[in-house]
Amino acid sequence: MFRRILIALLILLAASSALASELLVTIDLSEQSMRVSVDGVTEHRWKVSTGRKGYPTPIGTFRPIRMYRSYFSTKYDNAPMPHAIFFYRGYAMHGTMEVKALGRPVSHGCVRLHPTNAAILFALVEEIGATSTVIRIRR
Repeated sequence: MFRRILIALLILLAASSALASELLVTIDLSEQSMRVSVDGVTEHRWKVSTGRKGYPTPIGTFRPIRMYRSYFSTKYDNAPMPHAIFFYRGYAMHGTMEVKALGRPVSHGCVRLHPTNAAILFALVEEIGATSTVIRIRR
């Protein structure tokens, strides 16, 4: 009896691992772009704005630390940061109202997205999970 239960549990574990999704968010600082891939398939490519001179966006591999649908910067004049996904200290990926600046480095180090795209990314991280999400930022 114990053996049958153990085999059933192993089969369930194998099946759930096969169904698990992985979310990869790749931010290219030189191109000011973001690529969002689910299970190795690129789902989205968007323009972003990252840190301007003197305010670098951190480079490396990160995971989401915390998320807020509605957030206001405590450091920069209560600036709105809709659909904020914090990934390193006070740095986040979030929506911006300054959509005309997308494609150029203009932020204080955060990764800014069109508000619609920020909402899509936020929903994907919620659905797939922070532990299955990798954020890679490269030059």
